[in-house]
Amino acid sequence: MVSSTAFSKSVPERLRAWLFWLVLLPAVAWTAEIDIANPQLAPTEDGYVLSADFQFELSPRLEEAVARGVVLYFVVDFEMTRSRWYWLDEKLLSRSQTYSLSYHALTRQYRLSSGGGLHQTFPTLGEALAVLSRLRNWEVVERRERAVRPGENYHAALRIQLDLTQLPRPFQINALGNRDWRLASDWKTWQLSLPALLPAEAK
Repeated sequence: MVSSTAFSKSVPERLRAWLFWLVLLPAVAWTAEIDIANPQLAPTEDGYVLSADFQFELSPRLEEAVARGVVLYFVVDFEMTRSRWYWLDEKLLSRSQTYSLSYHALTRQYRLSSGGGLHQTFPTLGEALAVLSRLRNWEVVERRERAVRPGENYHAALRIQLDLTQLPRPFQINALGNRDWRLASDWKTWQLSLPALLPAEAK
């Protein structure tokens, strides 16, 4: 009788423990691996440029993959929205830029390329990552953009993530459910009021 009572009491306890881990584990598994600091928009003659700092490290598995010739693709996404009291926020613009990180065995150099066709080479992985971690002067709002105006208030959002869909197929399969292959930030959001653009040079 005693053992039956003890067993009956343990069932709710086990259920509560199971529910606790069911809720907790996804939060632990999806904790952001990249922190974003100091995001800001600055005016230029041509529009507004975005700068930010990304704080992260590659896992040993990712470092090994790069050293063996696997190209890693990092996608940076930026959005601007405007609040609407009567409906969901209005998305005004969305921008994306892709960076590729690779290693060339013949030259023994790491190469960092952007979607615009620009690339830099580095003797060490650390130097390449240092540049990747500093986003500078990315033009996200053109001068002729009519959706946003200086002096008005907006919400901005920025994120960066390793794009697993661009990995070779065998690596995509291996990356599923493997924390060593996950590298991403949460959306970093902030409010801003756009300053006036710099005067355009006469041409």
